[in-house]
Amino acid sequence: MLSKADLHLHTTYSDGTATVRELLEHVARTDLRVIAITDHNAIEGALEAHQLAAAYGVEVIVGEEVSTQEGHLLALFISEFLPPGRPLAETVAAARAQNAMLIAPHPFGMLVPSLGRVGLSRRFSKPHWCQLVDAVEIFNAGLWAPRNNQLALRFAAAHGLPMVGGSDSHHLPTVGLGYTLFPGHTAADLRRAVANGQSQAGGIHWGVPRVAQAGALFARRSISHLLPGVPQPLASHAAEAASSGLPRPPAWHR
Repeated sequence: MLSKADLHLHTTYSDGTATVRELLEHVARTDLRVIAITDHNAIEGALEAHQLAAAYGVEVIVGEEVSTQEGHLLALFISEFLPPGRPLAETVAAARAQNAMLIAPHPFGMLVPSLGRVGLSRRFSKPHWCQLVDAVEIFNAGLWAPRNNQLALRFAAAHGLPMVGGSDSHHLPTVGLGYTLFPGHTAADLRRAVANGQSQAGGIHWGVPRVAQAGALFARRSISHLLPGVPQPLASHAAEAASSGLPRPPAWHR
């Protein structure tokens, strides 16, 4: 039997709009068995979620999306913070010292720092990074261009790398839109499946309405943070309007 995991989630500890408790409450109502919280350059949210997870019936992997000099790197199964801004090889060495599982997220994304490109340009980088990671995120639900996921799929297949998927969710409606399927039920089962090349990736893209909703939610939360106690009817109305009648794009599975 295959279980489902979302290995790429953000909370308010970085640029997400959901608190740790809000995220766990939401996940408890889904078919996700395992999640990884991977805030940008922070692990406090993941550590908090790991402590609370049992009460919500979900297993939480402590992770971090680290900003290396060459691009973003997902480090899972860690216990200590990995500082951003270092060379990829240095970050990998520090993560390996924690026995981390390393994933290349959105490796060919054009609008985010990605290991498969030179900075934010369209030029591909040398593929040396493929020797440093354990798996490639071949489906990222947040990428605007599906072609970038297809490039990741072809790259992983060409280099014999295990494949995973994640939502890259920054707000609750997108949680689980990208996922990893694996035999078993636990985080340990997931890790074993990835190591053995038994994981599968799939999902659906966020779509424009969900992106609009995310922007409205982020704006409302930002305004509330800057001006506590002041009603924000316009931001609230925008979020509600954006969330109505969301279409479901076609599914993708590999």
